[in-house]
Amino acid sequence: MGFPGAGKSTIGKVLARKMKLQFFDSDQEFECHYRTSISIFLQKFGEKLFRKCENEMLQKLLQKDNIILATGGGTPCFHDAMSLINEKATSIYIKLSKESLFIRLTQAKKKRPFVTKSNIEGLKEYIENTLKNREPIYQQAHIIVKGESIDIETLIKKII
Repeated sequence: MGFPGAGKSTIGKVLARKMKLQFFDSDQEFECHYRTSISIFLQKFGEKLFRKCENEMLQKLLQKDNIILATGGGTPCFHDAMSLINEKATSIYIKLSKESLFIRLTQAKKKRPFVTKSNIEGLKEYIENTLKNREPIYQQAHIIVKGESIDIETLIKKII
């Protein structure tokens, strides 16, 4: 888990491959299940319904055994999901500085709903405000790693 752009999916895929486990990305699973992008879902139905459906998807994914799961950035922060995650899994928070997140989000190939040319100036404020709200929840993870310098082998040892 971690803020959008923290590298959850990238690191999750590497962990899954090295640990010979199946990988799931909750955002991808959501989009596949609802046959639409999260951006369009949010535009049509709003965040309240999105968070409810996202939590239902999380509950289904957490029923699977021996998987690596990358959650959406906000997933742990709604509907007491962090407690559920910690109860059912070993949680890992990929922590990055506000500055690193800003650079990653502005340079990312994958476009995110809140990163557009029109709001690039407000991006730093968005990161700061959103991270301030989410950080206390992310900090409840079993393992916290610095995203700027992750050592996959050490992380695997911690998980095991």
